[in-house]
Amino acid sequence: MIAIGISLGLNSGIEMEAIDDIAIIGRQEQELVLASFDENVAWQLGTWLRQKASERQLSIVIDIRRFVQPIFYFAMSGTSPDNPEWVRRKSNTVARFFRSSYGVGLELKQKGGSLQTNFALPEADFAAHGGAFPIRVRDAGVIGCITVSGLPQRVDHELVVEALCQFLGYDYEKYRLP
Repeated sequence: MIAIGISLGLNSGIEMEAIDDIAIIGRQEQELVLASFDENVAWQLGTWLRQKASERQLSIVIDIRRFVQPIFYFAMSGTSPDNPEWVRRKSNTVARFFRSSYGVGLELKQKGGSLQTNFALPEADFAAHGGAFPIRVRDAGVIGCITVSGLPQRVDHELVVEALCQFLGYDYEKYRLP
């Protein structure tokens, strides 16, 4: 597992915004925990994401899954065959690290690495780009992920965080990236 720890004294070329994002993403991953997860929860999260995408006129793919079973999938108008591939690759990253794909990508960038060089994971199957977020269930751990594809990676990530905050009744402003 990739550690969340950061050394602010080292300048590895990563922007300060990304360093701040890493710390906030670690908090998101630890605190956005569901009491339970089943098909009804997936439906509620997925339909909320679909509604917001429609209202905001976003062309995204939404995928909610247990790691071994897709439960909710929707492709908005304007998406392409590339989006499901991004979903698959980002979801694989969450399944491998139990971390958000954006958090993994930022930490690798901070350390000057990649999934290929650090872990011998092929780009054809893994992507350290934002948009896949772990579904963490209290007393069970990470059991799946919610993935959005179609927007810039930071925006993909934030849309999933916003959906989880809405579902959990949390104030999104306390969890959003600046």
